[in-house]
Amino acid sequence: MTPPRRFTLHRTAALLALGLAGLSAQAQSLQELYDAARGYDATYLGAQAAASAAQYRADQANALWLPTVGLSAGASRTEADTPYASTRSTNTNATNVALQAQQNLFNRANSVSIEQAKRGVELAQTQLRAAEQDLVVRVAQAYFDVLAAQDTLTTVQANKKANAEQLASAKRNFEVGTATITDTREAQARYDLVLAQEVAADNDLRVKRLALEQLVGKTGLEPRPLAQPVALPPLQPAEVNAWVGEAETRNTTIEQARLGLEVAKLETAKAQAGHLPTVALTGSYGKTHVNVSGDQATQLGLVGYSASGTGTNAAIGVSVTVPLFAGFAVQNRVKETLSLEDKARNDYEASRRGVTQGTRSAFFGVQAGQAQVKALEAAESSSKLALEATQLGYKVGVRVNLDVLNAQTQLFQTQRDLAKARYDVIVGGLKLRQAAGTLQPADVANVNALLAK
Repeated sequence: MTPPRRFTLHRTAALLALGLAGLSAQAQSLQELYDAARGYDATYLGAQAAASAAQYRADQANALWLPTVGLSAGASRTEADTPYASTRSTNTNATNVALQAQQNLFNRANSVSIEQAKRGVELAQTQLRAAEQDLVVRVAQAYFDVLAAQDTLTTVQANKKANAEQLASAKRNFEVGTATITDTREAQARYDLVLAQEVAADNDLRVKRLALEQLVGKTGLEPRPLAQPVALPPLQPAEVNAWVGEAETRNTTIEQARLGLEVAKLETAKAQAGHLPTVALTGSYGKTHVNVSGDQATQLGLVGYSASGTGTNAAIGVSVTVPLFAGFAVQNRVKETLSLEDKARNDYEASRRGVTQGTRSAFFGVQAGQAQVKALEAAESSSKLALEATQLGYKVGVRVNLDVLNAQTQLFQTQRDLAKARYDVIVGGLKLRQAAGTLQPADVANVNALLAK
């Protein structure tokens, strides 16, 4: 029986290092790709535009308390011919210029509209913060999905190499008569299965890389792997209620629901303002110039005449409008807004409950992930020892070639699962901060520090 080339632990660790391709000089860090996504992602840019629009909308609402001023001007010519009167014909040319101004003194509906616009700005800013947090999570998820897909492909390729050696050994042993055709066929089946797994893993890597490229607007990406040895930061604070407390005050979903409730209450106040009077200060100033010319009958002859002059007028006053009856429109509008206010209140409560549950789930998910990482680290050490023992047993003749192959496969898969568990803990930590409302772009730099330089 021809012994296989020994697959040393050093070579195994090298093959299954996290994303060896990302160690090239062209590899991109998470921070680089996040910065690129901020200027490319359509969802995030749309949230920025919405925040700007909300501010302009608030400026429009503020105009309700500013005075309105208008200028009007006109010119006219009038011709009259009255043969039965003492004045046979008259031509009149008139020009006028007028300035009008109005300042609202009391209008409850306008005041409420301004408050609603302010809440609209706060809501848009909260939505922008939510979009930014979502962008951090999406980029990190896509980034580590690529690394996980690379690890899977590396594992499959390592298995392919080991199975190819096993198949070649089985064929040689069959030719010299030390093995049966069954051994060869079993080795061939294993090798064919690995070939199918390689195709699937390679396609999955392509898809995951395309998703990352579409997110950041760049091609040919090679994410940097985690630095070795990997040292994941502990979860701080380590108590779930502390995270829930943060979420109830800072989570963007709860904040949006709270602002929605405030806007609904203001809408009720605006509807109730339909019963209140409005008061406005009005003023105007104008000038009119008139030029009159014509023919006047004097006995049986005609005498021409003309006259001109400029007049001014000015007025200032206070106007009060009191609503008396509008066909019960105001009363029904108030009832409508009260119902919508109840809906907003229930939406707020549902958001609070959902976020609380989601935060707890995210916290326990990270905790479980950390425990899984520790267990897989122990399993990796055990698998390395098992491979060494199996290789030694093969040398002394108490183990067969297939035992070595199985031990190698177990080690490859354990290292792949360990890498995936680490990625899940990192992304899970970001999602936990997102649920708590504390996720910031600075957290990208913290994760970036875990990557290879």
